[in-house]
Amino acid sequence: MSLQWQARSTSLAWSNPLAWWWGLLTLVSGTNIAVWCFLYHRLSERQTSGLDSTSGIELMLLLCAAYVFGCAFRSFLPRADVQRICLFDTRLSSVVVGRLVATVAEICFATQWVVVLRQLGTMTGADTTLNAAWVIVPLILIAECFSWYAVLTTDYLGSAIENSLWAVAFFAVGIGLFRLLPEFDGPVRVVLAIAIIGIALYLTFLMTVDVPMYLRRWRAKLANGGKLLRPLEGFRDVSTRWVVTHDLAEWKDEIAWMLLYFSAAVWASLALCIFYSFDNHLPLSH
Repeated sequence: MSLQWQARSTSLAWSNPLAWWWGLLTLVSGTNIAVWCFLYHRLSERQTSGLDSTSGIELMLLLCAAYVFGCAFRSFLPRADVQRICLFDTRLSSVVVGRLVATVAEICFATQWVVVLRQLGTMTGADTTLNAAWVIVPLILIAECFSWYAVLTTDYLGSAIENSLWAVAFFAVGIGLFRLLPEFDGPVRVVLAIAIIGIALYLTFLMTVDVPMYLRRWRAKLANGGKLLRPLEGFRDVSTRWVVTHDLAEWKDEIAWMLLYFSAAVWASLALCIFYSFDNHLPLSH
């Protein structure tokens, strides 16, 4: 089947605000890749020299790499999956490619949280934290299924449910971290408190901005009698069609969440590697 495009453009003019947004995304992503490479060099060097006996750091770095490079790929070639829109006319802008990359990256990110929560829960004997760790990946796997449903069928309700499940998963992470506060002293307690505050802000964004946005789109599509695609029909569609658009109006609802996602969320992934590497040096409360 030949590729189909409803709009074509050869370049993104710097007079367009989207160009500055895309430039910021690429700058942040390039910096994130450089930071990961630095961490990989330093933490691997400490491991091989015997200065750091933390087991599993290679796994954490690998999981982090999947997220850092996956988010960078999606920053370099932005797309909005359900709408089938993208900034650049290239085969790599195919929605199915972007969604596959996102699925792997997001599962790896969730697994990082599981590894850290299990590390801290085992160290302190905090059953609440260990129980929270068990529910995260199953919730994210279900969320990914709803994401694919939304992308294949163009049903925004799937996106609303997906992001609601992310909220539930990170609420569990927040509970697990909150349980650990009395177990640690000094800087570790401060780091845990900062993480909890960050999660609270993330949950607020999801519940007040992100999920309502998808629900509004879902209601608008219902009101307009919009037709949903069957899954197989949708798979052919995401594999062969993308719409190149540099219209700010088409992207305005995507700008905030993408900027936050490809910056702050990636920084969290990098920070988890650093935190995990201090396994044997975390001061427990007495």
